[in-house]
This record gives sequence, structure tokens and C-alpha cells, in this order.
Amino acid sequence: MHRAILPSLLLIVTLNACHFQDDSSYDTSDTAEPVSEKVEIQPELDVFGINKELEATTHRIRRNESLSFILRNNGLTPRNVHEIVQASSGIFDVRRIRAGRPLHIYTQSDTTGGAAKPRYIVYEENSTDFIRFELGDSVSVERGSKPQETRTRLVSGEINSSLYQALRSLGVDQQLTHRLAEVYAWQVDFYRIQRGDHFEVYFEEKYVDGQRTGIGRIKAAVFNHRGNNYYAFHYRQNGMDEYYDENGKSMRRQFMAAPLEYNRISSRFSHNRYHPVHRRHMPHYGTDYAAPTGTPIRAVGDGVVTAARYGRNNGNFVRIRHNSIYETGYLHMSRFADGISAGTEVEQGQIIGYVGATGTATGPHLCFRFWKHGEPVDPQRIDLPPADPIQTEHRVAFLSRKEDLLTRMDIDPDTVIQRPFAFAPDIGYSGILSGSPAQEDSTEL
Repeated sequence: MHRAILPSLLLIVTLNACHFQDDSSYDTSDTAEPVSEKVEIQPELDVFGINKELEATTHRIRRNESLSFILRNNGLTPRNVHEIVQASSGIFDVRRIRAGRPLHIYTQSDTTGGAAKPRYIVYEENSTDFIRFELGDSVSVERGSKPQETRTRLVSGEINSSLYQALRSLGVDQQLTHRLAEVYAWQVDFYRIQRGDHFEVYFEEKYVDGQRTGIGRIKAAVFNHRGNNYYAFHYRQNGMDEYYDENGKSMRRQFMAAPLEYNRISSRFSHNRYHPVHRRHMPHYGTDYAAPTGTPIRAVGDGVVTAARYGRNNGNFVRIRHNSIYETGYLHMSRFADGISAGTEVEQGQIIGYVGATGTATGPHLCFRFWKHGEPVDPQRIDLPPADPIQTEHRVAFLSRKEDLLTRMDIDPDTVIQRPFAFAPDIGYSGILSGSPAQEDSTEL
């Protein structure tokens, strides 16, 4: 009996000893000393990402001033200037600074009591973008952009002379004129806009430091031309920003209306036109656009360049194959755009050359030619296919967005009646800005 109790007592004593040992080693939170955390205060930065505590001076670049001249006048050595030029290679060409643009120089006091030294240099390329040079043990150069704010705005107006004048009277940046012209390039004939035509546009404006810097995206618009309402709604489909009408049909076609933005048709497609150089009647299988020398020429559609060379009559010309059906030609260029040669793939709207008077021509202009199945056709009269409409899987989302945009424009969606889709027959851009065509004239073969 005693032998059975003794092991039990020993076990109890051992457990208690272990228990007391654990208690004695336990450190409660009441007796722990508080840990102090060191909070580092971050410096306040300006729009260029530079500490506001640094002293900054602004230099307005004068005509014929070079960056090296300005930097040397602000305490930098020729060696410093050379390092800046070397570090800028591939990022920014320091020779391209422009007169009138601001250059900000940030200095930091010398801890040894010497003269303050430049720590940062910032060149503003425009109201938004800048180049920042950091001058430390080594020089670093990077591009940056100021924080930009996007605001939406709704404007409406009536045409009394031109779209440009109507928007100008509303205090709108003239960029909106060009954006509207691009959106409605196939629907509204801006050569024939009439007094009393009216419009409503819901669009974005960009602001930097509280100052308006430009126009963003047009979200929606309605243009009443000759009594017909033409609606345009922005929608992003398959990663592409496009504009569609109220039916979900694309606002653009596979081809642009014209290869020039500012133009006047000086001679149309004809099977029997009197040629001023050859002094006889002969076919003219092209459309002539009068424009100043150097005006950019754009590909009217995606395609592959099949020819980019000089011809005795055509001068410098480019020919593009768009698909198995359509080809276009661009004649009398002053020069080709960089990178344009046979085999080059081009996109719609890409600059391929510049207006000139090479070959058989009496003045600067572009002769634009269009082929269908290898036969010359008049692009002003041919029924060109539209671009892709809203896809079935996007239709519900598009209709929802359309109704939301109409509501924001204070237009009752139920009043927007779907109409047959139609294009204006003769589209141009010259009359947009002033209401009158350009005065240049020219003829060619």
C-alpha cells in the first residue's frame, strides 16, 4: 500500500515544481518596457517630385541660348555639363531646348559654408511633360509628367459662320474642332455646314496646376446637320477606342475620307479632263488636293507599301495595298516620311509623306488615286465598307453606356430614334476652321 502512494506523491511534487518553474519564467505585459518608434517625416515635394525646401530659380530660355551656356552661368563646370550631355543620351537631346520654355534650377546650400550648388535642373518641354536632371555623385536624367486632372464639360452651340468660331465663342480649345472633325469625318460634310446647324458635345478637359492644358476624349456628341441628328458615342471594344452611332455602327469606315487634314479638291476624277501641261483632253484617274508644300499626307487605311519611289510623271509616289480588293496611290510628294519604303506596314492615319510638286505638276498638291480590283475608281463616289460595329457580346454594355451618356447630356434616351445608317457623299476639312476653302490651286496628269 505504501509503495503505491509514494510514486504518486513524487509525481505530484514533480508536476508542481514544473508548474512553479513555468510561472516564474513568464513575463507579463504589465512589466514589459514600452518600445518607442522613430517616425521619419517625409519632405513635401513639388510637381516635379523635388523637395520644396530647396531654393528654386526659373530661367526663361532666350533665343539662341544653349543649355550648356545656361548651366555654366549657374556655376556648373564644363565637366559637369559634359556629364549631363552624356547622361541625357537616348532620353533627351539637349540641343532641342526651345526659346520661351522655362528651366528651373534647384540649389542646395554647401554644408562647408561654400556657395550653393545646383542639385536639380528641370526643363519643361510643354505644360505637362518635363525632363529632370539630378546632379549628385553621378548624373541621372529622367522624363516625367506633372499630375494631371481630368474634368468633364458639356457645351452646346449653333453655327453662324464656322464650327471653329462657334466653339471659340464658348471658350473651348480649338483642339475640340479637330476632334469633332475626326469623329464626324464620314457623317457631316463640313464644306456644307449651314447657318443654324447646331451641336452638343460632352468631353474631357485636361488641367495641370489649375490651368487648362488641352482636350481629352470626346465622350459623346450630337451634331444636327441639315435637320438630321448625328449621334456619336465613345466605347472601348477589344482594347480599341472607337465611336459608334446610336445603332452601334462604327462612325468610321475602313478608309479615311481624305489623305489630308486641310485641303481643297482642285480637280476631280474624270475620264476626259483637259490637261494644262499636255494641252489635250485625257483621263484623270485621281483626285487632286491643293495644299501647301510640306503638308503631311496620311495613309487612308491599314496596309502594306508596295512602292515608294520616283517616277517621271508621278514624281515621288507611294502605293499601298490594303487588302485583296483595294489599293491607293499618293503622287507628287516632296519627300517620303521616315521609314516608308516597299514592304513597310502602315496604319490608318499614319504619315507616309509630304505634299510637293515633283513629277508632272504645275504646283504643290497631292494626286490621290484609288483602285478596286485593279481598276481606277472615284473614291468620292464608291460605296466603301464601314469598320466593325459593336459586337454582340458588347451590345448590352454599349447600350447602357449610351443611355448614361445621353442622360448626362440631358437628352431623353427614348427620343433618340434609330435611323438608317448613311454617309455624306463628299467630305473635306478645309472649311472647318474658317468656313472657306484654301486658295491654293494646282493641276496634274
